[in-house]
Amino acid sequence: MSDLRKVSSSPHIRDKATSSNIMRDVVIALLPAAIFGVFHFGVNALVVLLVTIATSVATEYIYEKYMHKPVTIGDYSAVVTGLLLGMNLPSSAPWWMAMLGSIFAVLVVKQLFGGLGQNFMNPALGGRCFLMISFAGRMTNYAYDTFTGATPLAVIREGGSIDMFQMVMGNTAGMIGETSAIAILVGAAYLLWRGVIDLKIPGTYIVTFAVFMLLFGGHGFDGTYLVAQLAGGGLMLGAWFMATDYVTSPITPKGQIVYGVILGLLTGIFRCFGPSPEGVSYAIIFSNLLVPLIERFTIPLAFGKVKEKGGN
Repeated sequence: MSDLRKVSSSPHIRDKATSSNIMRDVVIALLPAAIFGVFHFGVNALVVLLVTIATSVATEYIYEKYMHKPVTIGDYSAVVTGLLLGMNLPSSAPWWMAMLGSIFAVLVVKQLFGGLGQNFMNPALGGRCFLMISFAGRMTNYAYDTFTGATPLAVIREGGSIDMFQMVMGNTAGMIGETSAIAILVGAAYLLWRGVIDLKIPGTYIVTFAVFMLLFGGHGFDGTYLVAQLAGGGLMLGAWFMATDYVTSPITPKGQIVYGVILGLLTGIFRCFGPSPEGVSYAIIFSNLLVPLIERFTIPLAFGKVKEKGGN
C-alpha cells in the first residue's frame, strides 16, 4: 500500500507546454506584424529588429555566463524581448539606440531582478520607456522614405482627418510593429488557437478602453473615432502581446479581469487627458506594478474554506 501513496508538494497538474514552446509561439505570432513593418518601412526597420534581437540574446548570454548562471537563451525569451522592443521603435531609430534599449531591457529590467519569471515589469516596455525618456525626439521621429509626419492619433488630437482604410491596413506613420491592426490580430488569433493566451485580459482591456473613449473621448458615439483609437498607436500590440505576459500579469481569473479594466481605464486617461496621444506603454507598466496587490485580493479560497465575517 505504501508504494501507492506518494506525497509531494504542489503543483500536481502537469502540462507538456514549456517556456521555450510558449516563447516560440509568441515569436511566430509576432512575425506577421514584424514582416509588415519591414515591408512598410523598408530595410531600416529590418536593421532595427535584427539589432534589438541580437543585442538582447547577446546581453542575456554574456550576463549569465559572467555570473556563472545557467545560460537560458534557448528558451527564446530574450528573442521575444528583442523582437517586441524592436517593434516598439521607429524605423528611423539609430542602431546604437536600439542596442542601448535592448541592454537596458534584458540586463536591468530582467536579469538584475532574477531573470525570467522574476522581472516586475515587461522588459520590452521597460526598454521602450527608458528610450522614450532618454531620447524623446528620436523616439517620436517617424520620418522614413514616404511615411512621414504625425501618427494618426496625433492627427486626430489636432482635429485633422485620416484615411480610415489606410490606417486599419497599417499604411501610416508609427512604430515598426504597431501600424497594422490586421497583422497583429492574425498573430493574436494564432496565440488563441494555440492556447497561449485567452480573452480575459485583452478582451477586458479593449472593451473597457472602448467604453471609456465613448464616454470621455469628446466625440460621443462616433464609430469612426472609436475605430481609429482602437486601431491606432500601440493598443492592439500592447493588449495582445504585452499585457498578456505571463510574468507580469495576474494568474487569478478575477485578477485578470481587474487587471484588464485598470489597463483600459489608464490608457483612456492617458490618451484623453495626457500630453501624448498614446499611453499604452505607461498604462501597462503601471498596471504591472499593481499585479501583486491585485492577486492578493483576488486569490480564490482553498476548497472547504470560507471567508470570516468579522470577529477576532
